[in-house]
Amino acid sequence: MKNQVKIKVCGMRDPENIQGILSAEPDYLGYIFYSKSKRYVGKNPGPEIFEIVSKSTRKVGVFVNEPLDNVITACRDFKLEVAQLHGNEDPDYCSLIRSTGLTVLKAFSIDEEFDFSLLETYSGAVDYFLFDTKGKLPGGTGLKFDWDILQSYQLSVPFFLSGGIKPDDVEALQKFNHEQLYALDINSGFEVSPALKSINKVQDFIQKIRK
Repeated sequence: MKNQVKIKVCGMRDPENIQGILSAEPDYLGYIFYSKSKRYVGKNPGPEIFEIVSKSTRKVGVFVNEPLDNVITACRDFKLEVAQLHGNEDPDYCSLIRSTGLTVLKAFSIDEEFDFSLLETYSGAVDYFLFDTKGKLPGGTGLKFDWDILQSYQLSVPFFLSGGIKPDDVEALQKFNHEQLYALDINSGFEVSPALKSINKVQDFIQKIRK
């Protein structure tokens, strides 16, 4: 694993918990705008959960098959810099989001049958891919997939590794090597309850990964 790998903490909505997580200086903080998620920020999230984030941590909005205008409006209103798209968004949709100046992170669910050639049409439309474990519903499953599958990924678009990463995965992550690995996405594996992270576990994980 590259020493400069970034860390994204996703599924945040509690102001005090966010403040504690920010003390670990994650590179990205994710907010879920998908109403069926247990980590949904809510219909009218309080502005403080966005305003307390310093410029050194980039704010990510997670959306699933959301109308284009809704994504753009939410990112503008809450000053989000990254749109993470977790549904069936096509390359044209991604390009339109990206043309507004937002960074686009397109998620794909991975299993042994995944055809990486399907990603080629997204190469000029997104900034990053996110590879998660395939499940029945959009979003995280809390389970890992076989990271060796990613050796079949040969495109030049960097990716976020997601899917069931837990505090005790540090050693395995340090052994995982891929030229395009850009960031690690952590969520349910560090939770006390949905959307509430263990500050100590996140701090310890980030410290070890950045050694």
